[in-house]
Amino acid sequence: MSGDRAAPGLADLPDEVRNRIHALTADVLPDVAKLPPPLRKVADFAPARRARLGAGAMTAALESDEEFRDRVGVQVAEAPARPDDVATAAALAWLVRPDGWEATLEAALAAIAQRAPVQDDAEAARLRQQLGSAEQAARDLRARHREEVAGLKGENATLRRKLGEARAAAREALAAVERADRAAEELREQADAAGASSQKELRQLRAQVARLEEEARADRRAGRAERVEASLRARLLLDSVIDAATGLRRELALPPASGAPADRLEAALASEGTRQPTSAGSLGPTSPALLEQYLGLPRARLIVDGYNVSKTAWASSSLEAQRNRLLSALAPVVARTRVEATVVFDAAASSARPVVSTPRGVKVVFSPEGVIADRVIADLVAAEPAGRVVVVVSSDQEVARHAERSGARSLAAEALVGLLARTP
Repeated sequence: MSGDRAAPGLADLPDEVRNRIHALTADVLPDVAKLPPPLRKVADFAPARRARLGAGAMTAALESDEEFRDRVGVQVAEAPARPDDVATAAALAWLVRPDGWEATLEAALAAIAQRAPVQDDAEAARLRQQLGSAEQAARDLRARHREEVAGLKGENATLRRKLGEARAAAREALAAVERADRAAEELREQADAAGASSQKELRQLRAQVARLEEEARADRRAGRAERVEASLRARLLLDSVIDAATGLRRELALPPASGAPADRLEAALASEGTRQPTSAGSLGPTSPALLEQYLGLPRARLIVDGYNVSKTAWASSSLEAQRNRLLSALAPVVARTRVEATVVFDAAASSARPVVSTPRGVKVVFSPEGVIADRVIADLVAAEPAGRVVVVVSSDQEVARHAERSGARSLAAEALVGLLARTP
């Protein structure tokens, strides 16, 4: 693809041909193997941008690297047909270099050289036309400027007139401010005089208030003295009555009264036998009736070992279902007995706390992580005052014994399960 004669360099070719060579090279640049490093940077650009930004690198590579020029020529030769003009023909001849390319290149360059004077004349005519258009535009611009200057002069005169009016208005405003200052000074003097008068009247009112307060204190002292005197008279009268009653009892030698009229009959009935309390006799720790009695006592407190009771009643259900069923069943009992109820669930092995729907009147707590429910129940029992009815429901014997040692009443989980089953 190369001839015997040395090919002219790109710098020797007309600008039109050189630009066309750059454009043809840019079109096939991504398909050329072993690109020089400077051209790899622009190979991914659009063709027009590759031709513009990589023109210098393309010129250097095409003139210095004959193998690179051959690879570009192969790709250009395989590319689709291009416009048929002398610049393209010259560019293809220089890049592809088929047989007889030198003659083709010289013929194309000669045609371009012959066409140059015609193009120069056309360019000169175009430039003269542009010059005439520019002169006309300059004349139009000067006319517009003269009109704008005239308008600005008129506007300047208007602004000067307005400035004079504004200065006159400012002088009038300054005079008005001075008058206002004088009026304000007069008002301040009047206010000072009024303030002095108000201070005098305020002092008089304070003195009157102090006098009235003193009179009120004197009235209170007088009323208190009268109440003390009346209390003293009543006390003396009561002491007189007590002394008279004491003297009469001493004079009649009456013995002190003891017992009651029915004491003898009650003693006889009591001797017929003994009875055990219902809670300790016929009713055991698993009795729902005993639990009902405890919950009916005034201000009773119910503490439930949650999972102990729920697993006794619904062992086959999930823990979530057990919690929901226990709380739902306990709500009617709490509403009927008005007992203060707390259900304690064991959560010692988990840091998460499930969300529960708490019925009205029922408190739900989970033991802290690492703390079993038995410990929380013991703390709740210990927090209650001595003498209050506290009922702990759990079948755990350790929980029951600790509750009883603390003064609480202990019932098994079966008692609460039976009471829940009886509640409609």
